[in-house]
Amino acid sequence: MTGDVFVVVGAGQAGIQVCNSLRNSGFSGQLILVGDEAILPYQRPPLSKSFLLGDIDEQRLLFRPQSHFEKQSIELLLGTKVIAIDRSSRTISLECGRTLNYTKLALTTGTRVRLLDCEGAVNTQVHYIRSLNDSIALRNKLAEVERVAIIGGGFVGLEVAAVTRKLGKAVTVYEAEDRLMGRVVSSMLSEFYSDLHRENGVSLCLGERIDKVEVCDNTVQIYTNKQHSLDCDIIVAGIGAIANEEIALEAGLSCDRGIIVDNRCLTTDPDIVAAGDCTVHYNQFAGKTVRLESVQNAVDQAKVAASTMLSGDLVYEQVPWFWSDQYDAKLQIAGINTDYDKYLTAGRVGDNRFSIFYFKDDCLIGADSINDPSCHMAVRKIMTTKSASMTQIQENLDDLKSFAKQ
Repeated sequence: MTGDVFVVVGAGQAGIQVCNSLRNSGFSGQLILVGDEAILPYQRPPLSKSFLLGDIDEQRLLFRPQSHFEKQSIELLLGTKVIAIDRSSRTISLECGRTLNYTKLALTTGTRVRLLDCEGAVNTQVHYIRSLNDSIALRNKLAEVERVAIIGGGFVGLEVAAVTRKLGKAVTVYEAEDRLMGRVVSSMLSEFYSDLHRENGVSLCLGERIDKVEVCDNTVQIYTNKQHSLDCDIIVAGIGAIANEEIALEAGLSCDRGIIVDNRCLTTDPDIVAAGDCTVHYNQFAGKTVRLESVQNAVDQAKVAASTMLSGDLVYEQVPWFWSDQYDAKLQIAGINTDYDKYLTAGRVGDNRFSIFYFKDDCLIGADSINDPSCHMAVRKIMTTKSASMTQIQENLDDLKSFAKQ
């Protein structure tokens, strides 16, 4: 493979992992990483948490220093946008006019933020967090303002709410659904987080959709479907993400709100793989086709994608897991609890350390853990190696780690 050219499009978590896995597996050919931001690849999760709060600087966000890419002979093409893939000639076209040949191509294009769709939503007082520049702009703005409205009660919105309250700002969260994080957690956990944010001084407006935004004398006025209005200084919107599938779709690859891949991260072209937030796949633990936005999925799929590029036999079969840090509550999610029919709670909610186990047809399908990392790790191990009933989990609550090893 010395004469091969492997190109990776997208310099986020998945793209970096594909490159590192290729080199660690002995690939000695030309390796090119293309990214549309003009800075070294960096981590995104801290952008709505520790970086926004000012606890870490830009250097600590970087995956690797420049010297790493030089040592690994990874050619970086940063600040460069891919505009087309020609599958017949196995080339990609860059916005700068350059054309790259490839032997194998990895698409790790990630996502972009979903924009507010209401009257007056396009103005400089509305902020989003996806890039480092987004987070820097918001951090600078937070130093100047006192009243912040956050639209979206998912992970990003609530993480920003927690940071903003720590900075002493007045915070109001609007969520169109009737509970927080409704797409990813159970109603019990939604209630826990509602109480947590209210205890920390956040005003929650649930079941309210933003109909109009107006700016008058630097004051932002928000109007909702419930005739509720609010004056604030800035808006932070965290209402989801859209997969960057366009170049794949235009190239004729199968897509469905994401690039479709199999369990080897292969697209419908045998020379093109895809990994990370931009992909959709059938997940055995969810029992359906999903698009997962998580570091875990990006890393694990990227390892499989690299193996496939090298004609290896790795398959993606990891238990999905996620996390979120809000105030002093660290949430760790294992599995996907959609359609659970029974649940079991261990620990005390009042102690801020507990776990909720979810079952479907008397089989463990996931667990949410608050400040309970040992339980989280045990559940991931259990779900990987065996089928566990509600009775078995209940009987082994005192030592799930040992049960996981049986």
